[in-house]
Amino acid sequence: MLQKKRGIDIAIEIGGITTYEAAMQLFENKLDKTNLSRIQKIKHPEVVIKIANAIAMCEPEAVFVNTGSEADRQYIREMSLQNGEEAKLLMDGHTIHYDLKKEQGRIVDRTFYIANEDEEVSSLANKIYRAEALIDVRDKMSGIMHGKTMTIGFYMRGPIGAPASNPALEITSSAYVCHSAEILYRNAFNDFDKEVDRLGHLYTNIHSEGQNRPEDLPNARVYMDRSFQTTYSVNCTYAGNTLLLKKGNHRFCVDKAVYENRGNELSEHMFITGIDGPGGRITWCAGAAPSGCGKTTTAMAGNHFVGDDLAQMWIDENGSIRSINPECGIFGIVEDVNWEGDPYLMALLRNPGTEVIWSNVLIDENGVPHWTGNEEDPPLKGRNFQGYWEQGMTDENGKEIPISHPNSRCTLTSSALPNYSEKSEDPNGVETRMITYSGRDSDTMPPVWAAKNSDHGVVIGASIVSAATATEVGAIGVKRAPWANAPFIPGALSDYMDAQFAFFGNKKIAEDKKPVMAGLNYFLTEEARGGASKKLLGEKRDVKVWLTWLERHTHNDVDYIKTPIGNLPKFDDLKDFFQSIINKEYTAELYVKQFSLYIDNIVARIDLQMEAYGKESNIPGKLFEVLKEQREGLMALRDKYGPIVKPSELEKS
Repeated sequence: MLQKKRGIDIAIEIGGITTYEAAMQLFENKLDKTNLSRIQKIKHPEVVIKIANAIAMCEPEAVFVNTGSEADRQYIREMSLQNGEEAKLLMDGHTIHYDLKKEQGRIVDRTFYIANEDEEVSSLANKIYRAEALIDVRDKMSGIMHGKTMTIGFYMRGPIGAPASNPALEITSSAYVCHSAEILYRNAFNDFDKEVDRLGHLYTNIHSEGQNRPEDLPNARVYMDRSFQTTYSVNCTYAGNTLLLKKGNHRFCVDKAVYENRGNELSEHMFITGIDGPGGRITWCAGAAPSGCGKTTTAMAGNHFVGDDLAQMWIDENGSIRSINPECGIFGIVEDVNWEGDPYLMALLRNPGTEVIWSNVLIDENGVPHWTGNEEDPPLKGRNFQGYWEQGMTDENGKEIPISHPNSRCTLTSSALPNYSEKSEDPNGVETRMITYSGRDSDTMPPVWAAKNSDHGVVIGASIVSAATATEVGAIGVKRAPWANAPFIPGALSDYMDAQFAFFGNKKIAEDKKPVMAGLNYFLTEEARGGASKKLLGEKRDVKVWLTWLERHTHNDVDYIKTPIGNLPKFDDLKDFFQSIINKEYTAELYVKQFSLYIDNIVARIDLQMEAYGKESNIPGKLFEVLKEQREGLMALRDKYGPIVKPSELEKS
């Protein structure tokens, strides 16, 4: 169980500021007249004390209080350029940021939850006990901002006034982190006290890049103090490790949903998008996928974009599931982003008019960004994540160096997208009727299948398996990725799973508003279905068809084939959707390849999940009941039809 405000608050212990009056005195001593007048507008004692202790601990040369005005935003942009954290590119409003060569993703091996002695932490995470963390944070962060400017930002993770929004401080010496925060989150300087009072809590994030040297990376750390909802990040620059408004605070939101409002709220690693249906209907979908597994592409495939990464969800008084995006921008992976699959995003990246921070892509001699998979003519040379680059260069192991790192990113505001929805800023969120889960699965599951009920839907989420992606430093191979949220679940997996069953099975959800819960898989290969090529069986644009079928299924507008794993689409419906939605011919041969059940592969995945979850304590029995039911149904099909069961045979059964 989570233990709030128990033990030593490390920031207060190191900083030594315990009262509002002492905090104000420190501000008068450390801040110039302009920034003092700004900070004096913040009256909430907890907020003021947190900020004062960050200053006392980090000892910056100067403090800048960011009010979110255009003048302040411009000051931050210029500071990032002056510091060398970003550089201007050819296109107006575009800049490039490079992380250290060996910090191109989340440093999971150096990321820890700060735990009290008797507190349980996820078996998939690292933990450090509070007393040891206090010593290490004091050692690494005391005086870390000597000679630097500390910037303090006041943000809302979600629209102001939303039930599931969360106020958060971003305190950092990195102008790049500040610049990113201004694009990705809502600056709420004028409303911050009011929102902290309304919601009864805040998150605090304290970061410094230090000297930003390769030799300091072994001493990089990310600490998350769940008890005092404070993160500490030091000696790193990659936004996933430093912009802790994002995944650091997402973890605190998961705690809040699981331990403070179980069954009524969720915090998920999900996109939010709206799908057009007949008669002007919009059906809103939230979908989970590990980073690098098509989440942004799926979000863009919708007609009404709200978000591509995170979702806060709750059940309203009318029995609807509502969702908001805690962010208002995109920190998106650019590998394989191209005109064919991502025309909306490409238009913003290749045409003037949108502010964009690029990270870790190649910049050619003309100041133009290039990246792997953009399907454009590649440059002969330039500078990328590891320094000077030219075609054919190899690394120390003789492996060819790609144009860009697989985790290269672009940061831009969501409102620039042509399919951006104004619902993004509605504090009531959007009524969510579709929930999807997907990973990188080359050989097992079909492109889309819908759960027969909410318990089976939760099990789809619990059973995501994905090839490791470049978002985590050192990650390799194929691994389980429960709910695509596993890296961000602080507590026991059993508690999180129980919260999922409780939320989607909540009797407060109205019968006519229950969501369809489904699996998506874009990564089936020809090789896995009898071919010789490792090419995908489908294309990026097919995503629109799978979402369209789910939208119709949600409203009972299509028939389906019942199977042990869930409901599958029928060929005639898909053929019509392929033609009407993306103007593409869809063949019966491809349908059979994509929607035949390869029983042995699926059963092996079920056995993998049962074995892995069997090692966890207190996993809800529903999980094993559902998996056992599916396994028995699949084996019965195998006995009757053999290891590969075609859709026509599934219909007969």
